[in-house]
Amino acid sequence: MVGAPPPPDRILRFEDGSYFQFPALRWSVSNFRQLMPTINVSRGLSAPVALPRALRSDIDNLHFMPLNGKTSMTWKESLAANYTDGIVVLHQGRIVYERYFGVLKADGQHGAMSVTKSLIGTMGATLVAEGRIDANKRVAKYVPELAQSAFGNATIRQVLDMTTGLKFSEDYADPKAEVWAHAQAGNPLPKPKDYTGPRSYYEFLQTVQPQGQHGVAFGYKTVNTDVLGWVIARVTGRNVAELLSERIWRRLGAEQDAYFSVDSIGTPFAGGGFNAGLRDLARFGEMLRNNGRYHGQQIVPKSVVDDIRRGGDKEAFAQANYTLLPGWSYRNMWWVTHNEDGAYTARGVHGQTIYIDPKAEMVIVRFASNPVAGNAANDPTSLPAYHALAQHLLAHPR
Repeated sequence: MVGAPPPPDRILRFEDGSYFQFPALRWSVSNFRQLMPTINVSRGLSAPVALPRALRSDIDNLHFMPLNGKTSMTWKESLAANYTDGIVVLHQGRIVYERYFGVLKADGQHGAMSVTKSLIGTMGATLVAEGRIDANKRVAKYVPELAQSAFGNATIRQVLDMTTGLKFSEDYADPKAEVWAHAQAGNPLPKPKDYTGPRSYYEFLQTVQPQGQHGVAFGYKTVNTDVLGWVIARVTGRNVAELLSERIWRRLGAEQDAYFSVDSIGTPFAGGGFNAGLRDLARFGEMLRNNGRYHGQQIVPKSVVDDIRRGGDKEAFAQANYTLLPGWSYRNMWWVTHNEDGAYTARGVHGQTIYIDPKAEMVIVRFASNPVAGNAANDPTSLPAYHALAQHLLAHPR
């Protein structure tokens, strides 16, 4: 997409899906705003809060063993293996490592994909802690339009922890999976003349049918976060972009505005449409590492962070058969490792990550464009790398 205009064989378009094909994906994830309508998440007008720097030269050559691997790998090698576009590591609140690759620059923004869910989950859990949402009430109490859908008799807690029983496949490899019908409904472009399906995220959510029982098994389904976004908007009178700006982004002292992609009626995509600068997501992670406090303010209640760190129902999680994530759980739309450091993480397709290790006082944020969507492609050379770095920082503090 270089030129005025770019050569015909280099032009990417939202309408034909070419923007999401690899290797074009490597450009698109850092330029979504050029391809689709968006809504701003303002950082406000005050000066950004500086992140102190104490860069270290001993990280690139750190060795670790990949999951199920036979040969060790260095931290630097893992970044190339995972198609990293940008990565920053905070230790005790200071930047100790920062790298950019591909087209992403320090002042650029990148799609966070399903890391978005963890931001929305944090806001939802905050409203629960404040008493504005009752986690034990059913979704239909807040959004009567969903009463006849699978969500109508689900509780807010079941939505937050994704233990809803829904007929909804998140299998990106299956062109008939409901995730594609969801994406089509949320597509802001005009629909074909013969299209008779839902034309917005709100309309699609009302069509989701039940499958199984609520509260029994974890099932990772993006529509849960869209429902939570609808509940948040109904309770607060603000959409998730406006509320995120008001309650978190402005108070973090972010360097850059962020933004959400939107559907044809301007609804922010709560399940995966957030885009932000790398360091600003690091500020968000550092705030959580400090029990919800940042820059002299309690931005998120400590009780919310404590609840995330405790994790969710391990037995419910195990039923989802994530073989690379044994012993993990899911709480308030965060993935909880339950390892010896108490690490928890936000995860998005193609390799997006916020990884918080409380014991090591470490926050890692990574943007990536792995050609394989599922995190199983990244985990073998990501999760052990993060843990190895945590142990290294614990053993060699500065």
